[in-house]
Amino acid sequence: MTADILYRVALTLIPNIGPVQAKLLLQCCAPEEIFHAKKRFLEKIEGIGPVKAQSIRDFNNFSRAEKEIRFMEKYRITPLFLTDKNYPRRLLNCYDSPTLLYYKGTADLNASRIINIIGTRNNTDYARQVIEKLVKDLAPNKVTIMSGLAFGVDALAHKAALKNGLPTVGETAREAV
Repeated sequence: MTADILYRVALTLIPNIGPVQAKLLLQCCAPEEIFHAKKRFLEKIEGIGPVKAQSIRDFNNFSRAEKEIRFMEKYRITPLFLTDKNYPRRLLNCYDSPTLLYYKGTADLNASRIINIIGTRNNTDYARQVIEKLVKDLAPNKVTIMSGLAFGVDALAHKAALKNGLPTVGETAREAV
């Protein structure tokens, strides 16, 4: 475990600091510097102010970040930080793009052709047929199928991608360990 990843994970755990504030902080400091900066400096960063600056200064739950890192190591999960070169470029255009993503596998998150298939958890036979045909028709174009890993339509999309030899990416919000 490197100190850099420790501070990157810890940044996502600070109360009152979400992706928008993390982006603002990262424009001024490296992740480690954020935790060592003086409160007065942090308060002056646009969008931070005294309450969020105090949350940063009070943060001491590095053990939770270490636990999350051990989990990633155990299950061979790769963290992908906002400033990493492989971070999905399309997400960088979002106002509140995630500070840290987690992935496992080899899919190209910056592929030129990605389609996201999401839908109900209680799909019909008709939905299954449409998804299977859609994915089969997309297969010659080497499209990456992305979905939210939920039961129903999402799972059908992943299965159809695998059946047709297409890369598949499951995206889901994670609850910190």
